[in-house]
Amino acid sequence: MNRLDGKIALISGAARGIGGETAQLMAQAGAQVVIGDVLDERGRQTVAAIRAAGGQAEYVHLDVTREDDWTAAIGVAVSRFGALNILVNNAGVFIGKGIEEISMAEWDKLVAVNMTGVFLGTRMCLPALRESAKGAEHGSAIVNLASIAGIVGSQLDPLYSMTKGGVTLFTKSCALEFGRKGYRIRVNSIHPGVIQTDMGEQTFVARAQRSGSNDTAPHKQMVTETIPWGRLGVPMDIAKGIVFLASDDAGYMNGAGLVVDGGVTAA
Repeated sequence: MNRLDGKIALISGAARGIGGETAQLMAQAGAQVVIGDVLDERGRQTVAAIRAAGGQAEYVHLDVTREDDWTAAIGVAVSRFGALNILVNNAGVFIGKGIEEISMAEWDKLVAVNMTGVFLGTRMCLPALRESAKGAEHGSAIVNLASIAGIVGSQLDPLYSMTKGGVTLFTKSCALEFGRKGYRIRVNSIHPGVIQTDMGEQTFVARAQRSGSNDTAPHKQMVTETIPWGRLGVPMDIAKGIVFLASDDAGYMNGAGLVVDGGVTAA
């Protein structure tokens, strides 16, 4: 189940966190993985870990806001492994400021990574994904990292929510457009709740600062108490969902959003 044998995947923001766990899990499932990130040393370490476990992976510097970087990353996938079957638009940033506090430079960065990066990744990878889909029973796959903040409103992070809401509807629209054109590229999104990553920690720091404190522990405890399952998520919780959406087991899922949040949005 959820096997990726013979598949070639390109994952943005895959040096660490959810992306890093996804890269390692995909390699374990049989995929050949191209890890793209701006954290070069961490990215190479993740590649080394995959190779040490018997998997196949390559690292490429990838700033998702730059077309040239995407061209280079796709080139690595095709030249090293022969094709591109899976794109995971994982790279994202969290600013943690409200409408009145954020600067235009911070807003531009938020939009550039969280929205433009997903658009560019999709557009630049489209020809390779379309080509590989021709010979695959279930076509090719794109998985976009959204958030539960892209489904419901956020009192504390409305601008992050805005960008992830854009990713949510972009996912659905791409699924419809590619289906209409006969490209055979499935496009789905995954919606994590609060996950214990560097970005997740940033959300607690932002909440602490808003209350005039540097102590994140009370805010982490408060959030944990709101989760019906009783714990914060971990990167592997999301990586498993991504691997499923990328696999042929999800061959009839298209334009869907997979929520992995411990039950937060069930209320």
